[in-house]
Amino acid sequence: MRFAVIGHGAIGRLLLQEVAAGKAPGAELTAILVRPGRAGQTPDLPLVESLDDLLSARPDVVVEAAGGGAVAEYGEGVLQAGFELAAASAGALTDAALAERLRAAARAGGSRLVVPAGAIGAIDALAAMRLAGLQQVTYRGVKPPAAWRGSAAESLCALDSLSTATTFFSGSAREAAGTFPKNANVAAIVGLAGLGLDETQVELVADPTAGGNRHEIEAEGVTGRISYSGEGYAAPDNPRTSLLTVYSLLRYLANREAALVV
Repeated sequence: MRFAVIGHGAIGRLLLQEVAAGKAPGAELTAILVRPGRAGQTPDLPLVESLDDLLSARPDVVVEAAGGGAVAEYGEGVLQAGFELAAASAGALTDAALAERLRAAARAGGSRLVVPAGAIGAIDALAAMRLAGLQQVTYRGVKPPAAWRGSAAESLCALDSLSTATTFFSGSAREAAGTFPKNANVAAIVGLAGLGLDETQVELVADPTAGGNRHEIEAEGVTGRISYSGEGYAAPDNPRTSLLTVYSLLRYLANREAALVV
């Protein structure tokens, strides 16, 4: 399986390191799309600076690991050209117009837009519950106050003086993504897998006792109810990036060629 990557930041570098270590057997790197002026910086990697050059490498799949802007800039071109796109930045899909353009491009190109589970668990159960009938889904994102600095949370609560856990936002997944774009991916994935972006309720919490970034899902439907909680660690090169996101993409690549897929 030939694959290309959009982006060579914290996610892309670690993903390629793990592929090179043999954790996605059969995966062959063909191109890495980087910003203009960067292609000559690492001669031993197949760096390219345009989408045309990436597509000319004829990958079977393209992995986006560069942020929501990359999904908007390159997604339609990849899909319309007939290549499968795996998007790490699911938050971009909360833009309804962009999401529809991407669907149309995938249909026109006979390709697929795939959204891996990323930094959150229980997505498989949530998606299965949707098919039977979902009634309620709440996603709660809990982070230390420092992790919310630089976001709209600064105007919604006194981050530096909190002594207890404080819920500073409550709304839909789409609203959460619009207000907190740098924290949108998990909320978007939960919404896309379950009730939808407008029906999925989101609560964002600053907790001075939190040791890391905690993700919680509570859902109920015809098949029963689930309660999920997981605390993620950051990628070594970027404290804003969840380490699990990298390995979710790695699992996607490994499953594309696996004879047995779980």
